[in-house]
Amino acid sequence: MNIGIPKETFPDEQRVALIPPVISKLAAAGFTVLIQKDAGKLAGFSDEEYQAKGAIIVPERQSLLSRSDFIFFVHALDKEGKLSRDDLDMMHPGQILISLLNPLASPDVAITLAGKGIDAFALELVPRIARAQSMDVLSSMATIAGYKAILLAADHLPRLFPLLMTAAGTLLPAKVFVVGAGVAGLQAIATARRLGAVVQAWDVRSAAREQVESLGASFVEFPMENTDSETAGGYARTMDELFYERQRELMTPVIVESHVVVTSAAVFGSRAPILITEDMVQRMQPGAVIVDLVGEQGGNCELTEACKIIVRHDVTIISPANLASTVPYHASQMFANNLTNFVLHLTGQGKTPPADFNREDQIVRETMITRGGEVVHPALKKLLDARASGSTSGGKT
Repeated sequence: MNIGIPKETFPDEQRVALIPPVISKLAAAGFTVLIQKDAGKLAGFSDEEYQAKGAIIVPERQSLLSRSDFIFFVHALDKEGKLSRDDLDMMHPGQILISLLNPLASPDVAITLAGKGIDAFALELVPRIARAQSMDVLSSMATIAGYKAILLAADHLPRLFPLLMTAAGTLLPAKVFVVGAGVAGLQAIATARRLGAVVQAWDVRSAAREQVESLGASFVEFPMENTDSETAGGYARTMDELFYERQRELMTPVIVESHVVVTSAAVFGSRAPILITEDMVQRMQPGAVIVDLVGEQGGNCELTEACKIIVRHDVTIISPANLASTVPYHASQMFANNLTNFVLHLTGQGKTPPADFNREDQIVRETMITRGGEVVHPALKKLLDARASGSTSGGKT
């Protein structure tokens, strides 16, 4: 079976789906890797490195896409959340596409792929269960996002992070507050601590206290009901507005005294909850920095503008875009390892043909969005059915 790696076309994307060191692992399972010329160049991997590991360099994109049984992308979509019409025209029924596809926010993607007869797997949907940890690209990329968030904050903050005793006097450390102790939040805590900041953190899951404190940060206690905050798949669950209102009320004193606030609270498939209002921003210290890691999902700060750096009420609000792509070498390494583990699981180490994929397996079932010309993912089907029903009702009204 051939695995095709095209050059990424998503704006400013520098990562590549596979890197040379994983090719021997795939070859041992019976795969041949075809890679478009210069596909790994921006990530720091040359064609010669791929060839040395046994990959075949293909100059023409059309030849690569037509010859591939599996097609791997980092981002298969464009900035508008659509598939490239040119790429679709080069693909054929029966191919298997594995990529970040953002299906719950861009459900028409699944309809398009099903119509083309392409079997697609969305890597965002890998369940957060123990045996899928090595395939979880979202967690891997969140690690990079948390690290880079603190570097961005340090670059824009008009003060240093560490406590310094100098001949010119004592410099007090920066105060950092991290909202959400998931993968990105924990990495932000660790990075801020390494830079010498005093760090506080909060998470709706009280079980996160131990992780936060193990990194040298203080866990902020808020007297809130926090049960049932996660889905069965390990993602955050949408809470009611009364919960968020109470959360904002309790967090305000901590945010007001902080020099840097990093937020990463996202609800998969939904708009990010508002945790910082304009009134809270107005009360922050001049020069403070907010890094909103979910700006592209609407933002945790009411004033956030997606993919922009703005200043409001003397506070810098940063909504970074695709942070993982700014560290393409290591981001590609992590992504490639996750993707390789996923495809080897999917194919039983190369022994299971596409016709026999085990749809009883949770990892396979929850990531597969199209199969045999149909949309098969339950949540996606429900979303599309609800939309169709709404359109029908609207037409009758």
